[in-house]
Amino acid sequence: MSVRLVFDGKVVVVTGAGGGLGREYALAFGERGASVVVNDLGGDIKGGGKSSDAADKVVEEIKAKGGKAVANYDSVEDGEKLIQTALDAFGRIGAYLDNCFPCLKPITLYLIHRVHLRGSFMVTRAAWNHMKNQKFGRIIMTSSAAGIYGNFGQANYSAAKLGLLGLANTLAIEGQKYNIHCNTIAPTAGSRLTETVMPPDLLESLKAEYVAPLVLWLSHDQCQENGGLFEVLRWERSQGCIVRNKNQGMFPETVRDQWDNICDFTNATKPANINESLATLVEVLSRVETDEGLAPNPTSAMATALEAVGQKLPESTFSYSHTQCILYALGVGMSTKDDHHLKFLYEGHEDFSCLPTFGVIPSQAAMMDGGLGSVPGLNFDFTRVKAPGNNPNHLYFCKYRTLTSQARIADVLDKGSGAVILLDVHTYSGKELVCYNQYSLFIVGAGGFGGKRTSDKAMSTVAHPNRAPDAVMTDTTTRDQAALYRLSGDWNPLHIDPSFAAMGGFKSPILHGLCSFGFAARHVLKQYANNDASRFKSIKVKHDLGSNKLAHSANASIIISLCSPPAIDLKTGAGALHKGPYSGKTDVTITVSDDDFMEVVQGKLNPQKAFFAGKLKVRGNIMLSQKLEVILKDYAKL
Repeated sequence: MSVRLVFDGKVVVVTGAGGGLGREYALAFGERGASVVVNDLGGDIKGGGKSSDAADKVVEEIKAKGGKAVANYDSVEDGEKLIQTALDAFGRIGAYLDNCFPCLKPITLYLIHRVHLRGSFMVTRAAWNHMKNQKFGRIIMTSSAAGIYGNFGQANYSAAKLGLLGLANTLAIEGQKYNIHCNTIAPTAGSRLTETVMPPDLLESLKAEYVAPLVLWLSHDQCQENGGLFEVLRWERSQGCIVRNKNQGMFPETVRDQWDNICDFTNATKPANINESLATLVEVLSRVETDEGLAPNPTSAMATALEAVGQKLPESTFSYSHTQCILYALGVGMSTKDDHHLKFLYEGHEDFSCLPTFGVIPSQAAMMDGGLGSVPGLNFDFTRVKAPGNNPNHLYFCKYRTLTSQARIADVLDKGSGAVILLDVHTYSGKELVCYNQYSLFIVGAGGFGGKRTSDKAMSTVAHPNRAPDAVMTDTTTRDQAALYRLSGDWNPLHIDPSFAAMGGFKSPILHGLCSFGFAARHVLKQYANNDASRFKSIKVKHDLGSNKLAHSANASIIISLCSPPAIDLKTGAGALHKGPYSGKTDVTITVSDDDFMEVVQGKLNPQKAFFAGKLKVRGNIMLSQKLEVILKDYAKL
C-alpha cells in the first residue's frame, strides 16, 4: 500500500460518536494520530434519555490504543460548548464530523430540525471562526438517502437532511478561500437503528467501519475535494469503485488512490428513489461476496495496464487456399449431410465460397503469434483467456490469397473478476482492407486493478429487441470439435491439453469461443441470407451459457414461501423444482405474496426493489436472493 495517511497534530470533533458510524470515525481518527473530541448525548434510539457512558467508552478505547481523546456530552444545539471542549483540551479545531443519528419516531418537524439541521448549524458556526483564523478546516456533514430521494413516513427527517446538504454546499463556497472544505456523505451502515429492519447477513456486510475510510480521506489535508455529496453528486451517481475484498480490511489510502474512479461520471446512473439507490448497494455487496473486489495494489496495476493501450503487436502474414477454407467450415460444424453445406466444403462446386467468419483466422494469427504476452503493461496470465467476443466487418474471401494483419491494443477494462483486453485487428490484401476484427479477451482473475469498466472504443450494436427471438436454432458439437477446429490455426493448448487447461483453472479442455461463434454465424447465414456469403457484412457476438447450466452458478437450495411453498434445488445435477412443503436443509428462504411472485417471474418486479419495499422477506443467506432474477428469466426456467 502507498504512503499511509496520518492526522498527527490534527483535532477532530465527532458528534454522535458513542456508537455506530460515529464511533468508527472516532476510533479511526484516534488510531491515526488525531486528537478526538467524542461527543454523544447518550440518548436511546428514540431520541430520549441522556448518559455519559457511550462517549466515555469510546474515549477509553482510543486511549487504550495510545490515542488522545476527551468526551463531551452536550447537545449539538449547544455548539459553543462542544467546540470549547476541543479548544480547552487541545487548543484548536481542525475537522468537524456531523453524525447525528436519525430519530425514526414521527415527532414534530421542529424537533427533528432542531437536531439534524439547526444542531449541525450551531456546531459549525461555533467552529467556523477558529478554522478561518488557522486557514484550515474540514467539515463532513451526514445526510441520508431519505433526504436525497425522499422516503415514506419521513417527511420531517428528509427535509432536515436535504437542508443539511444545502447548508454544506454553501459552506463549501464560503470556506474555500480560507482552506475550509465542506463535504456531505450519505452512508448506509448496520447499526442499532437498522438491526430491526435488515437481515443479519446484510448487516454484517454493512459494517460501520467500511464508511470510515471515506471520512478519513475527506478530512485529510491532502484531500482537495470540496462541496461534494457521497454517495450522490448532481442527483446522478457515478459507477464508483469497489475498495475492499471479502474478509479483508478497508483503508483510506485505497479510497485516496481510487478517487478519480470514484468520481468518474462516465456511464453514471440516475436512481429515482431510495429503493433504486439501495438496490445498487446490494449488487456491490454481492460482488464483494463472490471475490470481485479490489486487487492488492490497484494503483500500480492500473497504471501498468494503461501502458498497454495503443501498443501494436508485430505484423503477421497468412496465406490460404481452398484447403484452409474447407477445414474451417468443418471446424464450425458444417457437414456433407446437409446439401446446402456443399458449396463451403467442395472446391469444385460452381458456387464455392469461404465462410465470411473465416476472417477471424488470419486476424487471430496476429494475436496468437506471441506478441500479446510481450506487450508492456499486460502482466496477465494468458492461460486463463476465456471466450473472446468478436466483431468482424465487410468480409469476402477469394480461394487464394496472402493477407497481412496489424493488431493494436484498443483498451484494457477492469470487470472485477477479470480483465478485458479490446484488441483491434485490421487485415489487408496488399493495400485493400479485407476485414476488421475486434476481439474482447476476458482474462479470468486479472481484474480488480481499479481500471474503468466500459470503453468508447468497444464496437457498439443496435438496441436489443424487446421481443422473443425470431428464430431459435439448436446444434450439437462433437467430442472432437475443439481438436478439429484448432487445425485452422488456433493452437492454444487450453483447448486440447488437459494439464494446460488445469493451469488455467478449468477441469478439462474447453471449446474455442470462436468455434461457437462460427456455429452461430453459419446458422444466421443460412436462416437470413440463404447461405449467400456476399450478403453477410458484419457480426458481433457475446457468449452466454444459457439453459440449466445457470443453476450451477448458485450452488444453493432456495425456498420461496407461498401457500404451498416449493423449493428450488440448485446444488444437484442440472437443478430441480420440488413441490412443497420441502423438508431438506435450505440456504435461503424467501417469503412473498402470490401476486408479487408472479411479477418477479414475469420480469415486472425487480427482487432487490421488492426487498427494500417490504414486499419480499428473506431469511438465511441474503446474497443468494440476487440469483432470483437470473433463475426466473425465460431462458433459465427449471
